[in-house]
Amino acid sequence: MVTFQDQVNQTRLSSQRKSGYNPRTGVYNSLIKLKGKHKIPTKVRLDTASFVLSQFSKLDLAESRVALIDSATNRRVTYGQLKRSVYSLAAGLYHGLGVRKGDVVFLLSPNSTLYPTICLAILLIGGVVTTANPVSTVSELTKQVLDSGAKLAIAAPEEKHKLLSTGVPTVATTREPSSGNELSVEELIDCCESMVLPENHVDQSDTAAVLYSSGTTGTSKGVILTHRSLISTITILKWAVDISSAKDDIFLCFIPMFHIYGLAFFGFGLLCAGTTTVLMQRFDLKGMLEAIQTYKVNNIPAVPPVILSLVKYNGGGYDLSSLRSVGSGAAPLSKHLAHQFRAKFPWVELKPGYGLTESCGAASYFVTAEEAKARSAASGALLPSFCAKVVDPVTKMAMGPYGEGELWLKGPAVMKGYLGNKVATSETIDSDGWLRTGDLCYFDEDGYLFIVDRIKELIKYNGYQVAPAELEAILLNHPDILDAAVIPLEDEEAGQVPMAYIVKARGSELSEDQVMQFIAAQVAPYKKIKKVAFIDEIPKSVAGYDLKVVPYGAIHLHDPL
Repeated sequence: MVTFQDQVNQTRLSSQRKSGYNPRTGVYNSLIKLKGKHKIPTKVRLDTASFVLSQFSKLDLAESRVALIDSATNRRVTYGQLKRSVYSLAAGLYHGLGVRKGDVVFLLSPNSTLYPTICLAILLIGGVVTTANPVSTVSELTKQVLDSGAKLAIAAPEEKHKLLSTGVPTVATTREPSSGNELSVEELIDCCESMVLPENHVDQSDTAAVLYSSGTTGTSKGVILTHRSLISTITILKWAVDISSAKDDIFLCFIPMFHIYGLAFFGFGLLCAGTTTVLMQRFDLKGMLEAIQTYKVNNIPAVPPVILSLVKYNGGGYDLSSLRSVGSGAAPLSKHLAHQFRAKFPWVELKPGYGLTESCGAASYFVTAEEAKARSAASGALLPSFCAKVVDPVTKMAMGPYGEGELWLKGPAVMKGYLGNKVATSETIDSDGWLRTGDLCYFDEDGYLFIVDRIKELIKYNGYQVAPAELEAILLNHPDILDAAVIPLEDEEAGQVPMAYIVKARGSELSEDQVMQFIAAQVAPYKKIKKVAFIDEIPKSVAGYDLKVVPYGAIHLHDPL
């Protein structure tokens, strides 16, 4: 006779199998296994650039196939040109500028068709890439140059002056008519084509890149990514392109390549899949719409604020019928915004994902658009090679399906640690190699990941935890609200209370009281917004991430990627 408890146990077992959760270990395992040509290479002596370039011949790419297009100039770079340029520049860096294995090269440039060439050339000779945001100040850049130990800098001509005080030799990316005899990357490519590179001795365990991230504790730190980290992520990206039949798609890149999202996708990963990418220097809505229409763009890796701008845009006049797929990463995509996007663009697949700089930009993704549509608030399932834990922040117990806690990740893509910061490394990676992400999450019974919010951004109201992302999603449902950001406001009695910054639609007479009532009608009493401020714009980074401005003047980047 089957008892009720037997039925409960069977249901639990079935749920565990579907979710990939093992109750004995408390670990969620990816339900996807890479096979055949998609397996992550285990060869010890292998660098990222050699791996990427080797895919060109494996894909049987025609030399004339276009790899990159500059949207501003229409300049096109074929796969054949790209491969020759990488080898030429690598020879120039090695023979002409003395870059050797382990030397750090600092790259300061907006997106360009030269960006992947520069990164691949540095890695091909065993150098280490460190990238920087072109809008950074002189003092910020100086700090990063010193912290990374850069031996050489490569900068866009308009950014070179910011590095003068560092004393690091600097090469311009492009020729400058007024530069006299100063060397440029373009000239190195032209002059060094016939030079031969010595055999490199780079292992997958060697450092490939140091990318600066706010990390899980809020301060900027150098994330050490090995060649193994990058090769793992690149392999997964190539797999994702193949299973989604996107290898013939035209991709659009406005995500900055100095960021892991842009670098992993457009600097390396998509090149291994043989796709064509249209590059924008930075995001602007009109430029994006024009690029989609002009180049018949099919696929856009994006961020939630960009998706919001598409939903809110009512100008019309652009042909967006070529769009086939839009991805979302870097911050949680709200269920409401996902529904709005799908309603406005019903022919476009919308697939959110999740990753951090510390996980080399990868962790979870939706394999199909149908799965993403059925779970609009999720960030996909664990990608191949990843496993996860959900750890209760108080009890430290591993949580099963639907149990909320901090997301811990493990896999070959996870960082080596923070550069020169043993304390931060030990606080973020435990002795067993688990990466503490700082994100509050849960998995459902089918193994799909739901990110609730950043633990450090949770508002602590009288002992309750309030997730700003939940309130922001509700606010964006109001017809008179174009954008919103919720932050903690210090309160003597409650500790913290939710405060909302609101961007109203033009001509709207929306009041503070109306905003508070709108929220109060949809949430528990402890989640009510207690103060509202109307502003013209929510500050955003060049990639489109929210820069949340708090009342006491601090600014921090909401950037879990």
